[in-house]
Amino acid sequence: MINTWGATAVRLIRGQSAPVTYGLMVACCLVFMISPVSGFNPVYGTGDQLLAAQQDYFARWGVVPSELISGVPRAARGPLTALFVHGSWVHLLGNMLFLYVFGAMVEERMGHLQFALFYVGCGYLALLAYAAAHAGSDQTLVGASGAISAVLGACLRLFPKARVTSLFPFLFFLPLRFPAWVVLPFWVTLQWLAALQGGQGPGVAYLAHLVGFSLGFLYAWVRYGRTDRVKRPAPATEGDSQP
Repeated sequence: MINTWGATAVRLIRGQSAPVTYGLMVACCLVFMISPVSGFNPVYGTGDQLLAAQQDYFARWGVVPSELISGVPRAARGPLTALFVHGSWVHLLGNMLFLYVFGAMVEERMGHLQFALFYVGCGYLALLAYAAAHAGSDQTLVGASGAISAVLGACLRLFPKARVTSLFPFLFFLPLRFPAWVVLPFWVTLQWLAALQGGQGPGVAYLAHLVGFSLGFLYAWVRYGRTDRVKRPAPATEGDSQP
């Protein structure tokens, strides 16, 4: 275990195998650390002043569906900048975990430039789709979940037999290993059920997750053909995923 994580740490620091994945993780973490959300930047003050700074920060760099759909010029950049903005430590760490576990495999398969364009493009479209479905909403949407969901969709298509270690609450958080074709559809089902229940709390946009996942799967299907995928059992992913 120590050797495995040591080798992983070296790869993460060097960023040799998946520089785009690791670069995205670093960028998201840096943006979060200097933002008023992290609580580490004294420039934003405390108390009500800090809360006001956080609201302004989300409104400026996130997606406000009503503004985006109505054609406000500055709102067009929202689906791009929102990919690097997160609403809390839990939101950030959850997204980075999924990106770390699945991003490197997909990037190595697609290539660095193609993966970067795929990530940004699918993430933008996922947030745009959510805004279109909630055109009258003034609630700000932030986070990389739509783009990361696209990575999961592509991973399911390209690496259906990759082994994923998962923690299931209803099984007392026992770490169990399942192939991606079991874990990822289970995750999608959870997102779909949550979307049907109308759960759209802060930082939770289940429709964006579903759109992103579908875009990623379809892109991999069309781009790499119906038979061009890894058929042999792929190596275990470097980390744990929690559906």
